[in-house]
Amino acid sequence: MDKIKILEIKNCSKSDYIKPKRMSYIQNGVLKHWDLIDSHNSVAILLYHEERDSFVLVKQFRPAIYARSGDGFAYELCAGLVDKDKSLEQIAIEEIEEETGYVVPLDELQKITSFYTAVGVTGGEQTLYFAKLNEKQHKFKGGGIGDEEIEVIYIPRKDAKEFMYNEKIIRTSGLMFSFIWFFDNFPHLR
Repeated sequence: MDKIKILEIKNCSKSDYIKPKRMSYIQNGVLKHWDLIDSHNSVAILLYHEERDSFVLVKQFRPAIYARSGDGFAYELCAGLVDKDKSLEQIAIEEIEEETGYVVPLDELQKITSFYTAVGVTGGEQTLYFAKLNEKQHKFKGGGIGDEEIEVIYIPRKDAKEFMYNEKIIRTSGLMFSFIWFFDNFPHLR
């Protein structure tokens, strides 16, 4: 991955992805105000490569993390925004192909659950899926589309718990939850 050179950080008044809003409401007779972001919902997919006995993750630059920590490269599940007129499952399948290069048949995608993220700011809903992979399904390079720069990472299953609790690694709560789900649902692979 290329090094990142930050040119500036400034206020954003128009975006295709987020819309800042202020909500005013009365709770228990008290007038309150809360600033929030209207944003797209998303899908995320836990990918387990059976032959490699590894989880397939993506690593990419996240400006919001960089602005807070100075290191903006995050390890994440393969994921994408729900910004197309397609089913959640179809969006998930497309994201797997675009980001990792693996082709997963729709009927091999398993829904885990849906949950809300960043509940104090965006409250976006994320739907989490699971799919098993093998090397025959690796049809494309992956790495994203257009100017996306996504690195495909393989985390051996035996190292997943250590990875999950390593606070020096930038990783998402959805990734950690999905690992726990995997170990609960595939106890014979612990």
